[in-house]
Amino acid sequence: MSNDSRTQSLVFGLPWPELNDGIFYNDVVPHSDSGLTLVEFYSRKYKHSAPLQGWLQRIQNGQISVDGRVVKDPNAILSGDSVLVYHRLPWKEPDVPHLLEVLYEDDDLIALNKPSGLQVLPGGLFQQRTVLTQLCWSVKKQNPPLKSQESHPVPVHRLGRGTSGILLCAKTKVAKTRLAAYFADGTSLVGANRKAELGGTRKISKIYRALVTGLLGEDKVVIDQPIGTVRYPGVAKGLYVASPSGKPALSKVEVLERDGKQNCTLVQVEIESGRPHQIRIHLSFIGHPLLGDPLYIAGGQPRCFDSEIVDESYAQDGGYHKPTNPVPGDCGYYLHAHRLVLSHPTTNEMIYITAPLPSVLRTSYEANSLPESMSVNSAK
Repeated sequence: MSNDSRTQSLVFGLPWPELNDGIFYNDVVPHSDSGLTLVEFYSRKYKHSAPLQGWLQRIQNGQISVDGRVVKDPNAILSGDSVLVYHRLPWKEPDVPHLLEVLYEDDDLIALNKPSGLQVLPGGLFQQRTVLTQLCWSVKKQNPPLKSQESHPVPVHRLGRGTSGILLCAKTKVAKTRLAAYFADGTSLVGANRKAELGGTRKISKIYRALVTGLLGEDKVVIDQPIGTVRYPGVAKGLYVASPSGKPALSKVEVLERDGKQNCTLVQVEIESGRPHQIRIHLSFIGHPLLGDPLYIAGGQPRCFDSEIVDESYAQDGGYHKPTNPVPGDCGYYLHAHRLVLSHPTTNEMIYITAPLPSVLRTSYEANSLPESMSVNSAK
């Protein structure tokens, strides 16, 4: 095992513009919807986006075109195969970090140290201020326009917006396919044998640091609670929670240090499956939610479960206001993707990547030692 010469201490990122460019949503009217009015089409198909009055406002603002022509009449009759375009107006996205640290890079992949607060892919309020945008901008800055249009690095897995640490991105189609298969294989193996031993012959292994509420009694805990979804306001596809009827998930938790004065425990978590919010759900399921988690409480359920109440008021662009209940993207908890071991997608050599620990997630010994530096090793 030796230090990898391909490792570079590099930080990149461009400041965010004040406003994003808005978003253009395209639809083709199916023949079954021929004869509907413009407002009927949008308020029925996208009722989760805005109430009826909100869609009326968007149409009257001139934000919707039909076959290339702006239409402000909400009662305009639609024909089958007509092309509709809705332009969501530009807005100022919430303030988030913009700098990214490169932990490892070669011709096939790049590993980044994602800061807490930065979203990985576009979604919700964050359409421009994402890791993906910074990757695109970085390629355009380094390469001629034609070359930068060919491809750019893309994340092959997600980290929650409030989670920091290692984010793996593919630079080629082959690497993307193989790395995605690594993650999928780990999850499917858990599904095939929920009690399987961790480690084994997996192609990729992820280890996290987390700070949880309360003092864990056991030094090591294996959690195999299934994870499913429930209806929840502000989360269109449903909220992930601990559910007996959910999909298999497996986490291995190891206590690193207990703090009796602060009533919290520093833990290391190795995950074998990749269910959304798995660590947050599993640790809360055993009665030790992440310290500062605004969403999940003991039992792996949401803090607020008022799923029947919908706020019918709408914002300037006609859409619903941000939900008052906590949602998965809210930050405040302490979770860090600390170490990653993988078989290189083209060379098959073992790559070891470490993201420096935030001070709050260091043990007393680590805090009193020299600051941990980034390290990447490889062994053939």
